[in-house]
Amino acid sequence: MMLRGVAHGAKETFTLLLTRSPSSNTALKFSSAWPDVANRSFLIHSNYTTDTKSREENKKTLENLYSLSVDITKIRRLKEWVLLQDVAYVKEIAGILQEMGADETTVASIIERCPEAILHTPAEINAQRALWQLVCQNEKQLIKLIEQFPESFFTTEHQQNQKANILFFQELGLKNNIITRFLTSAPNIFYNPVEKNKNVIETLQRNYLNLGGSEANMKIWILKLLSQNPFILLNTSTAIQENLEFLQKNYFTDQEVLQLLSKLKGFIFQLNSTTMQKSMLFSKNIFKCSDQELKQLVLKCPALLYYPVTVLEERLEGLLKEGISIAQIRETPMVLELTTQIVQYRIKKLSALGYDIKSGNLESLNGTKKDFEVTYGKIQSKKERPIFNPVAPLHIED
Repeated sequence: MMLRGVAHGAKETFTLLLTRSPSSNTALKFSSAWPDVANRSFLIHSNYTTDTKSREENKKTLENLYSLSVDITKIRRLKEWVLLQDVAYVKEIAGILQEMGADETTVASIIERCPEAILHTPAEINAQRALWQLVCQNEKQLIKLIEQFPESFFTTEHQQNQKANILFFQELGLKNNIITRFLTSAPNIFYNPVEKNKNVIETLQRNYLNLGGSEANMKIWILKLLSQNPFILLNTSTAIQENLEFLQKNYFTDQEVLQLLSKLKGFIFQLNSTTMQKSMLFSKNIFKCSDQELKQLVLKCPALLYYPVTVLEERLEGLLKEGISIAQIRETPMVLELTTQIVQYRIKKLSALGYDIKSGNLESLNGTKKDFEVTYGKIQSKKERPIFNPVAPLHIED
């Protein structure tokens, strides 16, 4: 196929999903950087037996779980190995949760979704409780967080690193509600030694100033970047430096690099120069543009930089199959931020109103779901509105 020929068969394994458009503060999800919450129990699991055939379930554990109205079948289906352990702290862990305000239903729900909680000692859980209390307003908020994110709370490794990082984030100026969000959705950043996180922050600060950012705005910029994408801290200082240098070598000015960093919420640091180079070369060949023209397209649509060739290729092919031309896509490249399925759905809805996407620009396809609904509503209203003839006689009943 034409696009595959242009791509020269380049295949990337880095998979990204764009959930929002840059015009509305692009939020990105990426499989290689965001940790799999379901696998957080690996560390504790590795310390216990996995032989589920030759061992019997611990009767005392079962009795204690039944007394708490826990659905044992859920645990057997999810993590049966927990029931095989010789030692468990069912009553003790339930007691701690109840002290924090959890009722019987909440305790049962937490244990059903995170069975390995009962394998932690009361001392470990109380230490974790004290850690999270550093950023929680009260125990009511804490138990609500545990109920929503039990895996995060019951991952008790690296407690010294967790505490040091919580204190560092507070000193940096992050609000406690942001830090609690990090604890629940990005716990891995707390496992790093605090010195590592400090080095990454210092690298970002130094580069921000080198790119022309002001000392007065630096703190706000760093805090916003971290709030939007805490996984920046999982990168090395070297990787951050290399990616910034790659942009500069490709004729992006310092101001334009800062602009890209803000648009991408620091996501560029999860990429590598090889992936970005291949994506840019693919776009240059497809749109038949110069280096300067390509740069402007990237600034307009950063997707051309961060999506791997395979994703760009698939989306371009989907658009072409709908009868959309390369010239239209070049005019409105942001349409490449949408999946093929979303594009097809929106074209179908617009076509039902008699709107011909092939003959116009693609702006009506762009944006978030909310943006599209607003656009669709305007087109629909325009179609349904009766034409007013100012010279037509008015029929007024006496």
